Amino acid sequence: MTTSLRRRPRVPILVGALAALVMGVSAPAASATAGPAAPAPACTADTGPYQWELEQYLGLPADGRQSEADCVAIRAFQERNGIVPADGYASLATYRTSLVIEERRAPNKSGNCPQRQERLVCVDLARQLLWVQRAGKVVYPAVAVRTGRWGQQTRNGWHEITERRIDDHSELYDNAPMPYAQYFSGGQAFHGVYGDLFNGGGSAGCINLRLRDAELLWNTTAIGDPVFIWGRKPAT
Repeated sequence: MTTSLRRRPRVPILVGALAALVMGVSAPAASATAGPAAPAPACTADTGPYQWELEQYLGLPADGRQSEADCVAIRAFQERNGIVPADGYASLATYRTSLVIEERRAPNKSGNCPQRQERLVCVDLARQLLWVQRAGKVVYPAVAVRTGRWGQQTRNGWHEITERRIDDHSELYDNAPMPYAQYFSGGQAFHGVYGDLFNGGGSAGCINLRLRDAELLWNTTAIGDPVFIWGRKPAT
């Protein structure tokens, strides 16, 4: 829903200020006694499934149990990184975001994605990460992805981007939208998703990205680019 914001007219304020200057009267100063900003609401989220991991990442006492200090620190991290809701709960989305931040500088430090002189899309199923590199240099930073669920796994090995459709829809799954679709193995494709990337146990085999990440990938890659996929998707 789009909300129209109407601005209050500023002309009377300007006229009043000019009249005060003409008459030699100082315009009234803004009140210096404004009340203090309202305190942040209490952080009351329960212990989350990734409590211990986020305590470790944020440098908190790691006991796997939520405290008020833990909640406040996790909420601040969520707010800094645009995670919704920012409620201090140690959720999967929050944990996966911390992994992306941690791995972004050197996603291929293990050397699992081969070094090629050409542009190469790398997908690590175990870490649920995707990045693009050329001659070992990252040209598209690591982002979180959602790959195929059990029984509909994303196919490992070497592939190639064979087709691109900027506004596609699935013929098999209720005409589901597939924005910025780039096919690499039969019906499996990279594409963006609307809503929560971390909702559900996995895709039907495609590699899902946040919409903004899918758009950037679309603008980075082209038909003919190789794709290398390895590892195994975690159970969660």
